[in-house]
Amino acid sequence: MNTPAIETFNLTRRFDDIVAVDNINIQVNNGELFGLLGPNGAGKTTLINMLSTMITPSNGSAQVWGADITRQPSEVRKNIGMVFQGTTLDDRLTGKENLDLHGRLYGLSKQLRKQRIADVLELVELNDKADVIVKTYSGGMMRRLEIARGLMHHPKVLFLDEPTLGLDPQTRNHIWDYIRQLNKEENVTIMLTTHYMEEADHLCNRIAIIDFGQVKALDTPENLKDALGGDVIILTVETRELALQLLDLYNKNGSAGSVQRKDRSIYITIKDGAGRIPHVLKIASDAGINVLSVDLHRPTLDDVFLSYTGRAIREEETSSVDRITYNIQARRR
Repeated sequence: MNTPAIETFNLTRRFDDIVAVDNINIQVNNGELFGLLGPNGAGKTTLINMLSTMITPSNGSAQVWGADITRQPSEVRKNIGMVFQGTTLDDRLTGKENLDLHGRLYGLSKQLRKQRIADVLELVELNDKADVIVKTYSGGMMRRLEIARGLMHHPKVLFLDEPTLGLDPQTRNHIWDYIRQLNKEENVTIMLTTHYMEEADHLCNRIAIIDFGQVKALDTPENLKDALGGDVIILTVETRELALQLLDLYNKNGSAGSVQRKDRSIYITIKDGAGRIPHVLKIASDAGINVLSVDLHRPTLDDVFLSYTGRAIREEETSSVDRITYNIQARRR
């Protein structure tokens, strides 16, 4: 397939006066592992819900595997798999029964269902749990089964909405391995949403940073980090008020590089960070501001997000925009 696996054209979704997705234009290549990185409520799930035809755009259009999401929704659904953010398995059935039901819904023959069940269970290492009732599964096992279910019908494109949300670090790493493996072995294009920086950095060929429904930056993880240039100096002071005062001083000074604030810390992106530390400390000292700690590191995706949005992703944030949008939908039903 020469055309992009996914392509959007000024894709927009509004819920009353809330713009959840705002004129997004992206292309995802065939076979790519593409990440949507942003805080909860940024519009990532709303975007995936449009691309998977669960909701319609307010404006703009998109194509998935060459089919228009509005004019050809049935064709889109034939070619996609979906792993939702919340668990959607029938926990009264066994793992095998959940997969068999999915295969029936997609019209797979009995012989093909049997083969695919064996294949996808082996891929996610759940062969020995095939005949076990799902309600006895751990959270990580349920996630793996949901990924297996999404692959049952050989989709061309797989959407993963926060695939490791709520999992412990060890289980999260295992899920990452499965995602890489299925991208390679199943030759499936993957679009995943995440608010975990490490997940996006480790998994994705390219990342779109999304905030308030807009794409703020799009490139490979390395290119995004390299674009910041230099090092990151982190200064921590006693209060947020002092941090705001210090932020103003550095911005007025103009020689301290790119400056951002996160809570009580100031992030300065600058070339030759080690050599510039005495200078930035002197500015604080001259203003009578006591610096509690100084740290120096190469740019990370946290720094990239902070640079493009002026704020940090907080994992404890509530899903403000997505929560509001689904509340609106619920009232309309």
